[in-house]
Amino acid sequence: MAKIEMTSNVNAISRISAGTVIKGEILSPCDIRIDGTFEGKLQAKGRVVIGETAVIKGDIVCVNIDLWGKVDGNIYVKDTLALKEGCVVNGNLHIKKLAVELGSTFNGNCKMITESEFDKICGVQQAAPKAAAPQPQQQTPAQAHAN
Repeated sequence: MAKIEMTSNVNAISRISAGTVIKGEILSPCDIRIDGTFEGKLQAKGRVVIGETAVIKGDIVCVNIDLWGKVDGNIYVKDTLALKEGCVVNGNLHIKKLAVELGSTFNGNCKMITESEFDKICGVQQAAPKAAAPQPQQQTPAQAHAN
């Protein structure tokens, strides 16, 4: 009988290491961990982990986030934001659930949103129903005679 081995995809988590500086926009289809410095917009379809040495200047849009570092920008989370001890956030939060540890710092406004509000705010598009094609108008005998 053949042995089935489980392998993990090492590329399923992107990582920006401490000491790395990136400016621009990051679009990630998977989880991402940042321990370095990032300036710009970060969008991830998975979990974002902001490590203790991370400094982020810009907006973050993701499904879940664990935050130990520093963020200057707005955060949009479809599910749960966890503010860990020692983190500093200067910006507004738009989240479904919030977990705050003692020793975390948050300066801004917090708005609790639903998943559908997240989709609307963050531009997640649902499949739009197809519009019915316009039907040609038929002329009455009087209209046809006038032409």
